[in-house]
Amino acid sequence: MHVEKEKIYPNCPFITRIVEIGSQTKSQLIQKLQQASISMNEYGEMLLKDEHFTISKTKYSLQTVELTVGDLGFLEGATTPQIYKKAKELNLQLCPLELGPYLRLSYLDQPEGFAGNSVKQHQAPSGSITIASEALSEDEDFPKGFYIRRINGVLWLRGYRADHLHVWNNDNHFIFCQK
Repeated sequence: MHVEKEKIYPNCPFITRIVEIGSQTKSQLIQKLQQASISMNEYGEMLLKDEHFTISKTKYSLQTVELTVGDLGFLEGATTPQIYKKAKELNLQLCPLELGPYLRLSYLDQPEGFAGNSVKQHQAPSGSITIASEALSEDEDFPKGFYIRRINGVLWLRGYRADHLHVWNNDNHFIFCQK
């Protein structure tokens, strides 16, 4: 299917945010998440507790871009490798994994996602935003990264699993970093 070039990032609506990350220990970061009443699933906890999950010792800012898979030109959806390759071609880069918890703490007014029973298994939940990042492990049973969402007023930082063949829907939201 042909996509009009003017509808593809950067010629489409998108959301930018500046997020400060770093300069805390892992336990300080986890404590901040708890103090902010951020809920986590088992995969999110696995990512945070993994020895390969690191936090920068110095504080720095990242400018992020939130857009949909369709905004990258994939009207029929795309796999993670296709999405990441296209983002790179558009001068976007993957985010450090540590961005997930910091983004969750800085984006406390995220709109409510759909909490009904129409959630499709093996699909990103309605209202969720996936942080595009390198996976810590190739193990299929280990989570690949974080996503954030708000359901019934509760803010979540969740981990997810998806293999390289998983097709994301065109309306799934991703966060990338600007170069």
